[in-house]
Amino acid sequence: MKTDIQIAQESAMLPIREVAAAYGISEDDLELYGKYKAKLTDELWEQVKDRKDGKLVLVTAINPTPAGEGKTTTSIGLADALNRLNKKTMLALREPSLGPCFGIKGGAAGGGYAQVVPMEDLNLHFTGDFHAITSANNLLAALLDNHIQQGNALGIDTRQVLWKRCLDMNDRALRNIVIGLGAKADGFVREDHFIITVASEIMAILCLADNMADLKERLGRIIVAYNYAGQPVTAKDLNAVGAMAALLKDAIKPNLIQTLEHNGAMVHGGPFANIAHGCNSVRATKTALKLADIVVTEAGFGADLGAEKFLDIKCRMAGLKPDAVVLVATVRALKYNGGVPKAELGTENLEALKKGIVNLEKHIENIQKYDVPVVVTLNSFLTDTEAEYEFIRGFCEERGCEFALSEVWAKGGEGGEALAKKVIDTLENKESHYHPLYSDELSLKEKIETVAREIYGADGVDYAPAAAKALKQIEDMGFGRMPVCMAKTQYSLSDDQNKLGRPTSFRINVRDVYVSAGAGFVVAITGAIMTMPGLPKKPAADNIDVNEEGKIVGLF
Repeated sequence: MKTDIQIAQESAMLPIREVAAAYGISEDDLELYGKYKAKLTDELWEQVKDRKDGKLVLVTAINPTPAGEGKTTTSIGLADALNRLNKKTMLALREPSLGPCFGIKGGAAGGGYAQVVPMEDLNLHFTGDFHAITSANNLLAALLDNHIQQGNALGIDTRQVLWKRCLDMNDRALRNIVIGLGAKADGFVREDHFIITVASEIMAILCLADNMADLKERLGRIIVAYNYAGQPVTAKDLNAVGAMAALLKDAIKPNLIQTLEHNGAMVHGGPFANIAHGCNSVRATKTALKLADIVVTEAGFGADLGAEKFLDIKCRMAGLKPDAVVLVATVRALKYNGGVPKAELGTENLEALKKGIVNLEKHIENIQKYDVPVVVTLNSFLTDTEAEYEFIRGFCEERGCEFALSEVWAKGGEGGEALAKKVIDTLENKESHYHPLYSDELSLKEKIETVAREIYGADGVDYAPAAAKALKQIEDMGFGRMPVCMAKTQYSLSDDQNKLGRPTSFRINVRDVYVSAGAGFVVAITGAIMTMPGLPKKPAADNIDVNEEGKIVGLF
């Protein structure tokens, strides 16, 4: 069987000009990055902004397992299938982070015959968006420390510096560091920290900003530290906004590439959903909705993280209204949730399936709380059995969900036609009455507890003293109406990654809270979640190389 990268490298891509033309995008509205990648100009948005929106379909999944779920693969295959059924469809996806590419998860270009290409470019440097975000983040850090060094006119309390440096790489050694060592001219000695770029507030700001003016306004609101009087110090106070915006002027523009079947894919922005809000950019989604009849987008990790944040943060802020949700699962993952070891997942086991399907059940219930129609799809594997399929089909239909098998990994768009037909039927015959889970008027604690109880199934929330103090301070500063962004493990509905299935009788532990004033949400850190991941014992980087012909190998 060919690897994903072999399939991608053997594909015959169309010039991106031709892909764009199918959506009515002229060459004048493209900023080309070679033959197969382009950014979309601001002028294009001005031309299309008054058009009627297409339908918006969110693809999400059950909690991820080592068995794999294939959410991005399903998104891409579904878009190809919808186009095969004569529905002009465009993808709106996130860009991959280098951290997982060289770590354990791999890239995020789909898989098999449901991929976006050029796969290697997308998974590595792409159009430089993440480099620009990293640079803007670290420029702000440099300006902050320089201000302290040059007399500290703003009275910044170096014990209360909030802004962290970032790097788009898994590097645990940088989580906690000391800077300013050496001579007096080398800076003020203090503790500092690194986060991964996809967890940076600037990533969130880029993905939520409507335009350059909005971007600059949001950048200016970033709280970098507190002064000795306990008042917030912002990026605007440091006169950092203009230079940061200059670094981000191209990164804010959506990127256009193609699927293996030459359909359009806007891939832009890439916040993680376990430590950030997990959605692609508002600009890409809104532009795609003006250019296509149907837009397929995805949110990171399981529905308890990515979908919740898509529905409670992105849609709330951007005025988006999803028309349907596709919930991805696999037989293997459900059996894993039922207690089957990874090595035994290829064997039929209906008892384990019955135990593990409660994870899917909870995610179905969660999406239905937003009053959006749900279609469940199984990403098929050769080891699945008909009895397992029929059990899951009946389970879903009993709960008012449409159900379809997906074979897009092996067959591309053709293998997604059954799913596409269910999605079309849902869009044409079921109405979405989307609403957020909670109102702006609730207190921050009430919002956190609503997500914990309603989405995770927790009995309640416990707050570390530092978190409780931070919540009060954030509300006292006037940020109490913001939505909450829960930083939680992706592997469980709880904050303990070892509790699989549908855990009960547990509480969520919030150990820290901070405000992302520019992004417009409050982040609650739960359990042992890390904002700078580490590499595994055998990282994916071990297998990545460039061969004698100059082709990258080992990337997946």
